[in-house]
Amino acid sequence: MSFIMDEFIRVRNPYPALFGISSKESQMKFAGKTVHKFAVLAAVAGTVLGLASPVFAGNAGKSAASVNGAAAVKAIESAMTPGEGQKRLEPMIGTFDVKIRTWVDPSKPPVESQATSVSAWVLGNRYIQSMLSGYVLDEPFNGIGYIGYDNASKTYQTAWMDTGSTGITWYTGRMGASGKSAIMKAVVTNPLTAKPTPVELRLSIAENGNHMTEIWGQGHGTKLFKMMELRYTKTK
Repeated sequence: MSFIMDEFIRVRNPYPALFGISSKESQMKFAGKTVHKFAVLAAVAGTVLGLASPVFAGNAGKSAASVNGAAAVKAIESAMTPGEGQKRLEPMIGTFDVKIRTWVDPSKPPVESQATSVSAWVLGNRYIQSMLSGYVLDEPFNGIGYIGYDNASKTYQTAWMDTGSTGITWYTGRMGASGKSAIMKAVVTNPLTAKPTPVELRLSIAENGNHMTEIWGQGHGTKLFKMMELRYTKTK
């Protein structure tokens, strides 16, 4: 990764003579915290090269000399820097009263319950962490969720875990053209059949921050039905 680091420093500081000290030292000072941040990222990327990093996966099998250093720096910075994709989630930040409706049987009325949710940015405004606490079917129900936008794959991703399961559900999908709704899909193990089964998270966001998530899944059949609906009303 050193050739990419050298290119990063060169691009960040094209005027080393201004510092009156050695070129390398002046470049490092000029880059400052950004160089340190990149160095950490480069070390991690080097460890998982071709496995976890979509930026470098496409370069598997190529020699380091064939990779354009400046382009690599730009690609990494683009992948790691929050932007418009993250800003679309901003209305979801805050404290919310949550009205929950749960369908045990799609042919019968839902069971209604209440909860509270607190959502905040984490890891430098890259992801939203949501903490939900309430009751469902007269039993305590608590959940933790993360939602974010992956600049590299250009998809929204959600990880959700709660006291109604021992699994972590990983949803991926895209926003609609309005930027106010999304459908994210996942595959989970159906507890009734012990087989993989599709689920969907359907999200809609209002300008004032109120939003709704719907969980659609399969029961005994193959047709998706709405299993749960959570309506978030912002209180602060």
